[in-house]
Amino acid sequence: MSQQASSDRSRAPRPAHGWGHALLTVLAGLVVMVAAAALGLWAAGAAGLPGSAFPRVVAAVVVMAAGGSVELSGNAGDLARTHAEFSVLPLSVTLVGALVIAAGFLRPLRHRAVAGTRELAGWAARVAVLWALVLIGLSVLARATFDIPVRDATDAAVADLLGVSPKVGFRTDIPLTLVLGLIWLAGILVLALLVSRSAPLPGRLVRFQESVRPAAYAMVALLLGYVVVGLVVALVVMAVRGHLADTFAVILLGLPNLVWLAYTLGLGASWEGKVDGPFGLPMPQMLDSVLRTPDISTVNVSTLAEHDGRAWWLVVAAAVLTVAAAFLMAVRSPARIRPWQHAVHMAVALVLTVLTICLVARVSAHYGVSLLGIGDLGGGLGGELTLRPRLWSALAVAALWGLVTGFLGGLLASRVDRRGEVPTDG
Repeated sequence: MSQQASSDRSRAPRPAHGWGHALLTVLAGLVVMVAAAALGLWAAGAAGLPGSAFPRVVAAVVVMAAGGSVELSGNAGDLARTHAEFSVLPLSVTLVGALVIAAGFLRPLRHRAVAGTRELAGWAARVAVLWALVLIGLSVLARATFDIPVRDATDAAVADLLGVSPKVGFRTDIPLTLVLGLIWLAGILVLALLVSRSAPLPGRLVRFQESVRPAAYAMVALLLGYVVVGLVVALVVMAVRGHLADTFAVILLGLPNLVWLAYTLGLGASWEGKVDGPFGLPMPQMLDSVLRTPDISTVNVSTLAEHDGRAWWLVVAAAVLTVAAAFLMAVRSPARIRPWQHAVHMAVALVLTVLTICLVARVSAHYGVSLLGIGDLGGGLGGELTLRPRLWSALAVAALWGLVTGFLGGLLASRVDRRGEVPTDG
């Protein structure tokens, strides 16, 4: 009887994960990313862009959210030149797309212990081929050119006199977008396999799941927890102070940019940057005040607290949520793993998490118009926005926090019943 049942199970059809399911996965990810980008841009006032450019801007935002490359270009007549650069990830759009694609990728693989390397590679390749076609289509659509309004009367007079009509446009680098977009997708699929308990791994990698999967799950839960907390705070601020459209624009385009930056600041990391001219970020007033100085400014909890003492709550939030993540990691780990091992696992995981935040949350934007190659035509035609981390110090404090909270999480989890053998010494 048992042999027959075993034979029946071995002959039972596995969940289908062919081209049809891959297409549904890719389309679902595309739809939620386009919806988030379109609604966020609409709330930000981009629906009124000239020349029916709104769909092209939406396509460009989705390309950037998927890790693609969008290049700015400018033109200001024969006597002037423009220079422009723009590098920022709309992480709200990135996040919703990543969650939906990851869920679609894992769905046909659930409830299986082991899967062959060839099977997983074939399933991922189907998704990748279709995603590459989506990136190509978005890249072709994401092209437009706009006139830049001159806000200052003096600058406007100079521009009219010298025939300067400043314009800025954008286009995508299709080959680079394909490479970066497929790397982005590969990262999502690998992380999905690492996080999910129900997803199968190749037999040779199963032995690593006890140390890697709990830590990966805890870090994803930590980042999503910060997004949820940020969403609640944004809705409360919106209810108290208004600014409905601006708040929705932040939520739908850049909420993770702000809350994950806040997390690194709460850990003790420092960033540096500058805001000058018409450029700005949908950011808290105290952050804008710190950055809007003549020179490069240092952004940390101390400099923020000089403008608003409530900034110290960032440290409290980081401590509470990091300890909670360490406890979650320990609870999901086998009971035989000792507290010092949890400390090492947490330190490595937190360093990689902070490194990822530092890479994806940095911002660089600049636009200027110069006459005969000399200077900018005043604040009305130029601006600069930069925000970048002090990377090595951020990774150092992440390692320290990881060691301390990982050990503490292991001690707290020792009071909870868990699977696996309990160590008899140490």
